[in-house]
Amino acid sequence: MEVLITQAPIRAAREGFDPRSKWRERGRAAFCFLGLGLLWIFSALNGARGQTVSHEYPLKAVFLLNFAQFTDWPANAFDPPDAPLVIGVLGDDPFGALLDDAVRDETLNGRRFAVQRYHRVADVNHCQILFISQSEIKRLDKIVESLKGKPILTVSDLDGSAQRGVCVQFITDNNKIRLRINIDALKEANLEMSSKLLRLSEIITAPIK
Repeated sequence: MEVLITQAPIRAAREGFDPRSKWRERGRAAFCFLGLGLLWIFSALNGARGQTVSHEYPLKAVFLLNFAQFTDWPANAFDPPDAPLVIGVLGDDPFGALLDDAVRDETLNGRRFAVQRYHRVADVNHCQILFISQSEIKRLDKIVESLKGKPILTVSDLDGSAQRGVCVQFITDNNKIRLRINIDALKEANLEMSSKLLRLSEIITAPIK
C-alpha cells in the first residue's frame, strides 16, 4: 500500500463537515477508494507547512482518526458504554495540537472522540487507539507485554514495532507511508479490522509471546 503525498485536493468521503477547520476537512477526506484498485490517497495538508511538527505527522494524525472507522472493538472496551473513543499518545508527543484539531467535533456511531497523553504505560486506561512514540523505543517490549490482552489498537512508527507485537506500524519511504499490520497482535487484543484496510496493507503474523 502506498499513501502518496500530493497537492491534489480530494473530495470528502463523508458529508456535513465544518469547512472552517482544515484539519477536520482533511480528516473527513482521508479515505478515497478509487475504482477496483481501492487507492488510499491523502492530501498534503498544506496548513502543516512552516510548523515545527514533521510533515508526516499531520498525515499520521488523520490515519489515527480514520483507523476508528475500520476497527471493531469488543463491548467491554468502553466503560461506561457511552464513553468517548480515546486516541492516546504514549511518550513524547510528536503531534502537538494536530490530534486535538483532527478529532474536534468528530463522532463515530454517535460516540465522540477524545485525546489523551500518557507518560507511563501504567497510566493507559480506557484507551482504544494508542500511538507509541519514538521516545519509547527502549521500553517497547515491556509496553507490549503490559498491554497484552487489552482491547487497544497499538500504533507506532518505531522500526520493527509490528514484529515486536504492535498492531499497526507506519513505514515511511521516499515520502510514501505504508502500513504493516500484525494480525496476531490484533487477535491478542480481540480486535477486528476491515478487509478493505487489510488488503491495502502489508500483513505479518508474528507470534505474540
